[in-house]
Amino acid sequence: MINTTHDNQENLNKWRLILGKNAENHIGFQGMYGNGISFQDMEQTLDYLYDHELGESVMRTGGNGGSNLYVAQWIDKVRKLFPKKTVEILEKQALDHFKMTELLTDKEVLKKIEPSMDLLKTILQFKHLMKNDVIKEAHRIIKKVVDELTEKIQTDIRKSLLGKLNRNMPSNVKSIRNMDFKRTINRNLKNYDVENNRLVIKDLCFSSRVRRFNKWNIIIAVDESGSMMDSVIYSAVMAGIFAKLPMLDTKLVIFDTNVVDLSGYVDDPVEVLMGMQLGGGTDINRALTYCESLCTNPHHTVFVTVTDLYEGGDINRLMKTCSDIISSGSKMIFLTALDSDANPVYDKTNAQKLADMGAFVGAMTPEQLGDYIGKMIS
Repeated sequence: MINTTHDNQENLNKWRLILGKNAENHIGFQGMYGNGISFQDMEQTLDYLYDHELGESVMRTGGNGGSNLYVAQWIDKVRKLFPKKTVEILEKQALDHFKMTELLTDKEVLKKIEPSMDLLKTILQFKHLMKNDVIKEAHRIIKKVVDELTEKIQTDIRKSLLGKLNRNMPSNVKSIRNMDFKRTINRNLKNYDVENNRLVIKDLCFSSRVRRFNKWNIIIAVDESGSMMDSVIYSAVMAGIFAKLPMLDTKLVIFDTNVVDLSGYVDDPVEVLMGMQLGGGTDINRALTYCESLCTNPHHTVFVTVTDLYEGGDINRLMKTCSDIISSGSKMIFLTALDSDANPVYDKTNAQKLADMGAFVGAMTPEQLGDYIGKMIS
């Protein structure tokens, strides 16, 4: 075992990263890289790439079956652990080692891959490297996956938000969904058949469905840092569904350390996703300060912020901004990030502070969010 001192340990840590886990019996890690990042995490991430030199790559791009493109999750971790210049080098080497170069250069390869969530994630991570004709094919794949997600979740969201049955207003729309069973029974009691002990229904009653056009403002702010990919995709789809509902005026903002207002594209989640640049730092306060400027009617406004709550800016300013928004009468919802196993990943200290102010903080599916907002504005 090599003897180490505090002065040379930093260099030894770097050599251990270069040599990999095969050197663990000779060089041990000591300390942390910084910002809560461990050298063990960095080594594990590098091993995922460079261990492929010892055998066949596990990545696949061709064939007619489902894709198995887990490299997108690996890129998420790389962007969290390493500086930008290092990330660029690792991305390029990943494309070579994982045999993914064709994804960026040959649209025919993309045509052969079955559209899936994993493929969508990979495209979003590497679309900045794609050429024009490949981008068009990538756009088609994104649209197909987004359309499938929208179809899957929009029914429950619309049902939650399109109003409740109004028992006092009759309806000419005669469907089982609008039937008023209580009024129907009461109206037909006179037709009760005593001899056969049964109620004869001669007159059906229906109720109208109340649609609320007293618009509420929904301002959605989405953290586009690399670790938020799944949440970003679902947020774009969710915002697109909200934008088509008559009782909601929906705005969409994405942020890292900068803020971009995509409200003009909110009804087109494909364009929203194509416009995002995953990665970078996080300044939640800057985003919410901008969102606060969009609020014209606080008592009819819901702020939905999708983030892991790891603030890269001034945490005290963030708490002050949130306190001001809640005090104004607006509702605040913080949807926390989910990892690949659907477990919530977020800063629990900041979450507790926001919950104590009166904000909702937690993980919700799009359907649950629709139901939650429906109850809030009804």
